[in-house]
Amino acid sequence: MTVQQTLRLCAILLAMAPVLVKAQSPTDGLLMKKRELCNLLQYNQSNWSEYWQGTTKRSNSNLGTVTNQNVMLMSAYGITNKLNALVALPWVRTSSDVSYLQGQRGIQDLSLWLKWQPYQIKMGKNELRFQTTGGLSTPASNYFADFLPFSIGLKSKTASLRAIAHFTTGMGIYVTAQAGHTWRSHVHLNRDSYLYHNELIYSNEVPVPNWFDATVRLGILKPKFQIELWGDRSTGLTGDDIRYNDGPMLTNKMQATSVGAWAKYWVIKQLAVSVGGSSVLDGRNVGQSTGWNAGVFYLVDFNKKASN
Repeated sequence: MTVQQTLRLCAILLAMAPVLVKAQSPTDGLLMKKRELCNLLQYNQSNWSEYWQGTTKRSNSNLGTVTNQNVMLMSAYGITNKLNALVALPWVRTSSDVSYLQGQRGIQDLSLWLKWQPYQIKMGKNELRFQTTGGLSTPASNYFADFLPFSIGLKSKTASLRAIAHFTTGMGIYVTAQAGHTWRSHVHLNRDSYLYHNELIYSNEVPVPNWFDATVRLGILKPKFQIELWGDRSTGLTGDDIRYNDGPMLTNKMQATSVGAWAKYWVIKQLAVSVGGSSVLDGRNVGQSTGWNAGVFYLVDFNKKASN
């Protein structure tokens, strides 16, 4: 699953990067106001039966359909109107409909971000905002990473940095573009050797490829609802391919092009519900997954509490 994210969208390895929601997240152009707290409880599910082994698409009858489910709690707090703190913690479950191997379940990685808006330009009723997000993540439980595609995570500590440009019109229509880099630490496995680029490495320390991702969003934001279409491209910056008739490895280079849609509706001023879907169109060493999510938002305004 990212964090920052078996994972910001879930395939063999993508499902194991830190999960990012599609609203008030480290990758969007929205900010909470000062002393506002938004809490989100979201359920995500993705399924795949075909995957790319390198660039070759294939299926595996011993796996059948692989399912990733996760429940994530995420909070965003406005330290100021231009500086937000975000935290996320997912519980993840993996399974297959035919495999004799048992999936895993448990708490994955704790992710923390700071999101800052250093500059904005007013153009009549239109506005252009520039933001940056920095984040850290660490495993929150002692889960077993060397069990792909059924591991619930990569068990790698990460640091991320991204840039965001967000343009919105007076009618509420917006376009957001973001790009980010995630640095991943090496992972120690319970083995003394592994294959990397078909070379036998005598070590239990495995390099996990660093990560680059970019997203474009087109949506409309109104007081009662928000609707968004998005496209995402993500890739490992190094790594090898899944070997023929072998399982995936933490060293594999993942790539995926995904699209999706998402909508949120405010039932009352403090409570909103959301629903979304996504699909992987093309990839490398990932599953061709389709997924959906549903969430509940609860807003707490500490400014009003103080005035009362």
